[in-house]
Amino acid sequence: MSKSVPFLIHQPKTDGLIGSVGFDPLGLSDMWDIKWLQEAEIKHGRVSMLATVGFVATQFVTFPMFAGIQEQDSNMVPSAIGMSAMMQIIVFAGAEEWRTNQGKITMDTMFADEDRVPGDIGFAKDRLKNKSEEDINKLKLQELKNGRLAMLAIGGMIHHNFVTGVPLL
Repeated sequence: MSKSVPFLIHQPKTDGLIGSVGFDPLGLSDMWDIKWLQEAEIKHGRVSMLATVGFVATQFVTFPMFAGIQEQDSNMVPSAIGMSAMMQIIVFAGAEEWRTNQGKITMDTMFADEDRVPGDIGFAKDRLKNKSEEDINKLKLQELKNGRLAMLAIGGMIHHNFVTGVPLL
């Protein structure tokens, strides 16, 4: 039985993962590489954390190049600024994905190196040098939980604007 939801079957492949409470109701860990699933969760969490800040910030901050664009609904900002700005985000994200994975960006090749840790892109390693394994795992768990919350938050903010038709704040 799963610790998270007692009537679900415990998925053993999730044992030992940071932040795991045995929650895998669809059995995705049986179908796909668990490291790849972890990587996806961490990346989506990081993007969602940035998105929640950006969603709120558009109501208070206007970049000089977009001074002529006044949009109250954050859902409409991407269409207001145009396709080129959105494509810059996608191209940059793709280039960063390519760089951090040395060109191995498919599920089959991303973890060909067994020592590769999901979510580790080599950023700010010096901040972790003098920390214990327990402290590092605590920070990883905090990032994971904040990312999970941010994924729910950005979905809620987007749907709030769609349903109510008024800005978030």
